[in-house]
Amino acid sequence: MSKRDELIEKYAADIKDKFGEAPNMDLLTKVTIGCGPSIYNADASKVSGSDDKELATVKNNFLVKKLGLKDGPQLMEAINAVIEKYGKSERNKYRAVVYYMLAKHFKKEAIYDK
Repeated sequence: MSKRDELIEKYAADIKDKFGEAPNMDLLTKVTIGCGPSIYNADASKVSGSDDKELATVKNNFLVKKLGLKDGPQLMEAINAVIEKYGKSERNKYRAVVYYMLAKHFKKEAIYDK
């Protein structure tokens, strides 16, 4: 099993445990691949839920640029909802899981069908 496959399994377990749903493995794999090499970096692979600068990066680079959403308060509300559900005290909020949950929240899974 490759390192990426191991990480995808870890992310899938987080989605089951923290969000109580069975992940769409095809979508999760595509979101993980979309994160690029950051998934292998201990710091870059995680999202800090208490760092406003980090959350702005998620909003601007993922929601606005990648998913093509219009900037507005609903974006930060969605990010905060995912962070809240993930668990504020959870130190390892994986970027791929956060992105996966946001893509599902905004019903933008089709972005990854290209």
